[in-house]
Amino acid sequence: MNDGPLIVQSDKTLLLEVDHERAEEARRAIAPFAELERSPEHVHTYRLTPLGLWNARAAGHDAEQVIDALLAHSRYAVPHSLLVDVAETMDRYGRLRLDKHPTHGLVLSSTDRAVLTEVVRSKKVAGMLGEQIDDAVPDSEGAVAVHPSQRGNLKQALLKLGWPAEDFAGYVDGEAHAIALDEDGWALRDYQKQAADSFWHGGSGVVVLPCGAGKTIVGAAAMAHAQATTLILVTNTVSARQWKSELLKRTTLTEDEIGEYSGARKEIRPVTIATYQVLTLRRKGVYPHLELLDARDWGLIVYDEVHLLPAPIFRMTADLQARRRIGLTATLIREDGREGDVFSLIGPKRFDAPWKDIESQGWIAPADCVEVRVTLPDGERLAYATADPDERYRLASCTFSKTRVAEQLVAKHAGEQTLVIGQYLDQLDELGDHLKAPVIKGETSVKEREELFEAFRTGEINLLVVSKVANFSVDLPEAAVAIQVSGSFGSRQEEAQRLGRLLRPKSDGRTARFYTIVSRDTVDADFAQNRQRFLAEQGYAYRILDAGDLDVDGTS
Repeated sequence: MNDGPLIVQSDKTLLLEVDHERAEEARRAIAPFAELERSPEHVHTYRLTPLGLWNARAAGHDAEQVIDALLAHSRYAVPHSLLVDVAETMDRYGRLRLDKHPTHGLVLSSTDRAVLTEVVRSKKVAGMLGEQIDDAVPDSEGAVAVHPSQRGNLKQALLKLGWPAEDFAGYVDGEAHAIALDEDGWALRDYQKQAADSFWHGGSGVVVLPCGAGKTIVGAAAMAHAQATTLILVTNTVSARQWKSELLKRTTLTEDEIGEYSGARKEIRPVTIATYQVLTLRRKGVYPHLELLDARDWGLIVYDEVHLLPAPIFRMTADLQARRRIGLTATLIREDGREGDVFSLIGPKRFDAPWKDIESQGWIAPADCVEVRVTLPDGERLAYATADPDERYRLASCTFSKTRVAEQLVAKHAGEQTLVIGQYLDQLDELGDHLKAPVIKGETSVKEREELFEAFRTGEINLLVVSKVANFSVDLPEAAVAIQVSGSFGSRQEEAQRLGRLLRPKSDGRTARFYTIVSRDTVDADFAQNRQRFLAEQGYAYRILDAGDLDVDGTS
C-alpha cells in the first residue's frame, strides 16, 4: 500500500483526500484527463470519461502518462480492469482518420478493418458515406469515400459511436492577409506561444486558459501564424470592441483592416469581428446574416468563449470544417452537455494551462474565495417553504438579508474596485439604490456600458452593480473584489467567469477577494455547491463564514 492521496476505483471514480500533503501534486497530475464531480470539505470525487481521455490524447497525453499518474498517486492497488479500459479507450482516438485523397476527395480510413466495417454499417452515418475504396490510402486496412459536405456531421456521428476520428484532411489557406505581432514593450509569454503553436500544429482545436491569462493574445498569435483573413466570433458588442482595441495594440493591423459586424454595424474587412447574437438572429425561419460565413475566403475562424457557442453556430460550423478553427475558453464545461460537439466541430483540446500554474508564475492574481451564509428571516422562510419549486431559488436568492451583507462587504472594502454581481434585475436595482452605485444590465445601452466600464477602469468610480452581461469578455484589470448575490442556478462556468473578472494581476500584487452570499438550508446552497466544482478542480478552496461573524473592520 502506498501512502498516496488518491483512491482509484473500478467504477472510474477517483477519490482525492484534500488534506493530504501530496493532494495538490496529485490534483495537478490528474487534471488533464479527469473531471471533478463533487467537492465537499475532505474528499473530492473525480471521474474518468471517454471524452476527457480523448481530449487528453489530442492534447499530447498518452495512455502511459495517464496510467503512470494514477499509479504514482494511488493509495491502493489500481484495479487492473480500469488500467486496461483507460488504455483501450485512449487507443480508440485516431483508429479512424479523415484524409484528402487526390482522386477520391475526402476519405475515411482505418488501420482496423473491423472498426471501419462497424462504422460503415451504422445507421448514424447513413447518407454521409460513398463507395468503398480500399486501396486508396497506404498503410490502411480499408477506406470509404465521404461526401465533402458531411465532414463535420460525420465527426459528430463517429464520436457518438465511440470512434472519434482524427482529421488530417487539411484546410484551405484562405485569402492571404499579412498579420504580425507588434511586440513593442511587451513579449508573448511562454505559455501563450505554446498554446498558439499547439493549435497551429493541430490545425484546429481549443485552447483553455484562465480568465486574465491573455486568451486574446493567443488568438492574435494564431492569426499571425495563419497570415490570412480572419473571422472572430465573440459574445457581445463590448467584447468585439475590446478585441479590436487589443488587436490594434498588439499587431500590425490598422483600423481600416478590422471590421465590426454587430447589431450596430455591418463592416466586412480582412479581419471581421462578429457577435454570436447577430449570426444567430432569425427572421421568418432563416438566418439573414449567415452569408457572413461566405463573405470572404476566411483562412481562420476564432471562437471566443467557445463554451458559450449557441446551438445554431454548431450547425453552421459543421459546414466550415475545411477552415482552420481555434476556440478560446477558460473552461470546456458546457451547462447543456454539448462538450462532444465542441470536440467534433471546433476541435479537440490542444492546450490547457491550470489556473494555479499561471498564478504561480505571477500572470494572474491569487484569490481568496469566501462563502458568506445568511439565514432567511422567519417570514421569508415560511414563504420559501410554501412556494412552488420553480420560485424557490428566486426567493432564496433575493432575500433582503443579502443586500445588508453586500452593504457590509462594500463598506469593509471601501476604496477598492468592487463589483456586485447578480442575476435578478429587481434585486440589482435594489442593490444599486442601497449602495448608491450605477447598475449595468441587459437594457443598458452599449455606449453607457462602455462609459461606465471605462470610468471603473480609470478609478473614476470604484463600485459597479452588474448583471450577467459582465460575465464574459469584459476587461476590468483593476477589479479586486467581487460580491456575488445570485447566479444562473448551478452554473459552474459562470462561477469561473465571475472569479475571472478579478484575476488580472494587481499593480500592488494584492490578493483578489471573491465573496458569494448564500441562503443556508435552501436550493441556493445546493446550487452554490455545484457552482464551486470547477474552481475546486482548479485548486481554489472556499472559506465558509456566517453573516453574523462578518467583521467590517477586521479581516474575516
